[in-house]
Amino acid sequence: MPSDRTGDNPLWQSEEPYWDDFYTMWDIFRCTVSLYHLIQPARYTSMIRALIDIWRFEGFLPDGRSGNYNGLTQGGSNADNVLADAYVKGLGRNTDDPSMTINWTAGYLAMVKDAEVQPYNTFSPLDQTGSVKEGRGSLYDWIPLGYVSNNSTRSVSKTVEYALNDYALSVVAAGEGTQDEVAKYLGRSAGWQNLWNHEIVHAGFTGFLAPKDDQGKWVSPETYNPAVCGGCGWDSISYEATPFEYSFVVPHDVQTLIESMGGASEFERRLDYLFMPNTSEQDLEDNGAGPTTIMNIGNEPDFATPYLYNYLNKQHKSVNESRSLANQFFHDELYGVPGNSDAGALNSWLIWQMLGLYPIVTQPVYLLESPWFTDINLTVNANKTLRITSNGDNISLGQSGYFVESVKINGEVWDRNWFNHEDIMVEGGTIEFTVGNAAQVWETGDVPPSSGRRAADST
Repeated sequence: MPSDRTGDNPLWQSEEPYWDDFYTMWDIFRCTVSLYHLIQPARYTSMIRALIDIWRFEGFLPDGRSGNYNGLTQGGSNADNVLADAYVKGLGRNTDDPSMTINWTAGYLAMVKDAEVQPYNTFSPLDQTGSVKEGRGSLYDWIPLGYVSNNSTRSVSKTVEYALNDYALSVVAAGEGTQDEVAKYLGRSAGWQNLWNHEIVHAGFTGFLAPKDDQGKWVSPETYNPAVCGGCGWDSISYEATPFEYSFVVPHDVQTLIESMGGASEFERRLDYLFMPNTSEQDLEDNGAGPTTIMNIGNEPDFATPYLYNYLNKQHKSVNESRSLANQFFHDELYGVPGNSDAGALNSWLIWQMLGLYPIVTQPVYLLESPWFTDINLTVNANKTLRITSNGDNISLGQSGYFVESVKINGEVWDRNWFNHEDIMVEGGTIEFTVGNAAQVWETGDVPPSSGRRAADST
C-alpha cells in the first residue's frame, strides 16, 4: 500500500509531502484511487502532491515505487490516469485550504513529460535504469505511428494503455493546457483503433486488437489467436490479460468500441461469451476465474468489463455478472481473494461492488449497480454524508433480490444507470435503490458518456 513518509525523505529537502511504496499505479489506478478520493480526500491530496514532487526532483512520475526508487512499469505511464482522475473530480482545486491545494500546473507538466519524452531505453527488463523504470518506453513507436509495434514486448496492452494515458492528458489539458494540446492528446487517445484488425475472426466474433509491425503490416494474421497471450508476462504480446480481454479495455470511448465489434447486439453477445464456462484458451493458473472463462476478475484489466452492459442500457446484466463474480471468487477466509490483492486493488473492486457503484477512471462518472446492504453511510469530501439505501430482502448475503427496479438520487427519480461526481459526491446526499428478484431494463435515459470518442488517424 502507498506509505506516507513525510518528514522521512532521505533524497531531497522539500516542503511537499513524501510518499513511497506505490505497488503499482497499474494495479490501483482503475478503482482504488477513486476510493481514496471518496473516503480519504486529505490523504489522497497529500499523495498526489508527493507524486508531483517525485517528478520535480527525479524527472518522471512513478508507476511503481518502493525503497525510494522508481520501477517497474508494466505498460503505460499510469500515474497520468491517477492525476487525471483526481483533476476531473476537482481535487486540490478551488479551495482556500493550503493543505488541500494541488499545483495542477506542475502536475500537467509532469504528465506532458510522460507523454513526450522517451526515457533511456536499453530494451532490457532487467536493466533498472532503463525504460522499465518510469515513463513510456515505446514512445519511439507511439508518437510517429499511433500504436506500439511488435518491436516492443507487450505491444497490444501498451497501445491500449498509452491511449488511455493520452486521454488523461487531454482531460487535464482542458484546464491547464491549450486547446491545441487537448486536440492533440484526444487524437492520440484513439490510437488503440490502429491495432484493431477488422478481419480477425475468432469464436464467431469479428474484429480484435492484433499486433502490427513498424511498417503497418499485421503480424501473422492467418495464425493469430486473440484468446492467448504467450504467458501474459513481460515478454508477451499483452500483460496479465489476453488481447481478447484487452479488446474491452477502452473506458474513454466505449461507443467506438461497440461499433468496432459490429454494433450493440454483437457487443452484448461477445460480452456474454466472456462469462461462459470452458471458453478460456489461456492458462490463468490460480487467478480469477481459473482456466474456464475468458473473464478473469483476478487481474486488473478485466475490472470494468462486467459493468459494460451499462453502456447498452442493460444494467441488470452488469449487476448479475458482477455479483456472480463476487460471490464465486471472494470469501471471508484464507485465500479469500482471487489471486494477489495487488495493494488492495482486488479489495477495492469488491468494496465498490458492495456499495452498488463503479467508478470510470479519468472521468467524473460512476455506474449504478446494486448495493449489498440495506443502509450504507459514508463520509465523503471530508465532512459530508453519502447514504445508499436498498429495500432488498437478504441482500447482505448477495445471493438474490438484487435486480434494480428504480433509483432515486436526492429524491429525484433517476432514469440513467450512471451519475456524475458533482451530482452527489461533493455535497453528499442519498441514493435509493428499489430492487427485486426479476431482471429488467429500468433505465430509459442516456447511456454513460464516451467522452474520448474520436476516430484514429490512419497510419
